[in-house]
Amino acid sequence: MKSKLFSRRGILVNSAIAGVGIAGAVAVETITSRPVFATMDRDNNSDAEILNNALFYEHQAIWAYGFAAGKLTNTDVGKAVLAVALRNQKDHMAHRDLLAEAVKSLGGNPVGAESSYDLSSYLNKGEGNIDSDVNIAKLALALETDAAIAYTQEAAKLKTPALIAAGASIGTTESAHAAAIRATFKALGQDLEIVPAAFVNAENRNSWVLTV
Repeated sequence: MKSKLFSRRGILVNSAIAGVGIAGAVAVETITSRPVFATMDRDNNSDAEILNNALFYEHQAIWAYGFAAGKLTNTDVGKAVLAVALRNQKDHMAHRDLLAEAVKSLGGNPVGAESSYDLSSYLNKGEGNIDSDVNIAKLALALETDAAIAYTQEAAKLKTPALIAAGASIGTTESAHAAAIRATFKALGQDLEIVPAAFVNAENRNSWVLTV
């Protein structure tokens, strides 16, 4: 993949695809507004625990994008990756706020953000790194793919219909994030499918992630 294959049109395409994720976040907030939360069974500790687990990973995603942004170069490739990263990070912030509100509405205490997070499991598997713009994008892709898979699995464990819908909607947004990152690679000249499989799940995870 070479920067000479980058084009202004590529950034516009990537930004448009990443916009799908923003639309998804808005839809989640519409589905799960405060009045809906107010009617929930506040003794449902199970739902609160599941949402708090999801909140932990939203904090991690926000931190990861912020940390990686400082490592990107000022080249065409770095700027393309940054454009998608900032859009995705904005969605994760919306997810964070929504989940924190939901946990509070269920009588729980939202988990707070940590100063840093351990991503060594991804680096050790070669699913990205922080040593180049391209590898940073691969790391983000692996994180977003896993987020999409996790939301699908965890939403099925929730007991409140409104929360199930919210979890599914956020999972859809995470899938859009993964597709946006793959679209960036394609715009930069890599021959790949933006959506490589009909499903985003543990069975076809390897179809979505890109290794170093």
